[in-house]
Amino acid sequence: MTSTIYLGFAVMTLALVALDIWQTRGGAVSIKKAAIWSLVWFALAFVFAAAIYVYWDFYAPLSDYSAQKATVAFVTGYLLEKSLSVDNLFVFAIIFHQYAVPEHLRPRALLWGVIGALVLRAIMIAVGAQLLEQYHWVLYLFAAFLIWTGIQLARDKGEEEVNPVPERIIRRFFSVSEGYQGNKLFTKENGKRLVTPMFIVITVIAFMDVMFALDSIPAIFAVTREPFLVLAANVFALLGLRSLYFVLQGMMDKFVYLKPALSIIMVFIGTKMILVGTSWEVPTWLSLTVLLVVMTGAVFASIVKGKNKVLAQE
Repeated sequence: MTSTIYLGFAVMTLALVALDIWQTRGGAVSIKKAAIWSLVWFALAFVFAAAIYVYWDFYAPLSDYSAQKATVAFVTGYLLEKSLSVDNLFVFAIIFHQYAVPEHLRPRALLWGVIGALVLRAIMIAVGAQLLEQYHWVLYLFAAFLIWTGIQLARDKGEEEVNPVPERIIRRFFSVSEGYQGNKLFTKENGKRLVTPMFIVITVIAFMDVMFALDSIPAIFAVTREPFLVLAANVFALLGLRSLYFVLQGMMDKFVYLKPALSIIMVFIGTKMILVGTSWEVPTWLSLTVLLVVMTGAVFASIVKGKNKVLAQE
């Protein structure tokens, strides 16, 4: 794979990110619009898969992969990364809930989160699976952090906030403004430079991006070791992440049992990370099933409670 191909792919990625920014302009994203764009990003991934099949000999004339093998590897990697990215969505929901991020500011926060994930995953793809395996122990630290956060979320009764490590570090070295200043990360008050709560949100999201990159990159390297296919699968999986989040958010905001559901999911994701590489490793399909069952249960319980409340009032 030549540097020209990578450069062209980088330009295409920037163009798609710009398109994503354009379609979320104004900050208001309805469930219908988010669902339509989720399908658009899904379709674009398969258009790219078709391009790989037709032009693979042009993309990688020296590759050992045939066009058919490269296409199958990309589609498999894309679906795997798309599945794993669902974990990110639930963690983003927790972050936005904890920091009370206004809805009109969430698209920009998610944008930074996706860009951070793209950069971090590109670096880790360049580093390679072998080096990641040497530092596999780091995954256990992140897993413990997730489990602890999930437990704290379950215990939280709204009386105190659960401050993650990145926030505590920021507050130790910087002064933080009282409220959000639009999309600004920095502001000035009385001549003093401050960071805004948005800066903390972006930092916490970046911290989570590192965590999930450590989880997902080794997974896709098990599918293919072709760097370009690994990178492309990650890019297309992450590009539709913002739209998919707003589909999820549109449903979650209506449910009273959101917090316990997210608490269970956090503990589950942390446990799943601990089991990576063992004989008890949780397969992707089972992970998705657990997430769907927990959220469906929370939705059903919330609907039942809502109906019971209406009946009681009557």
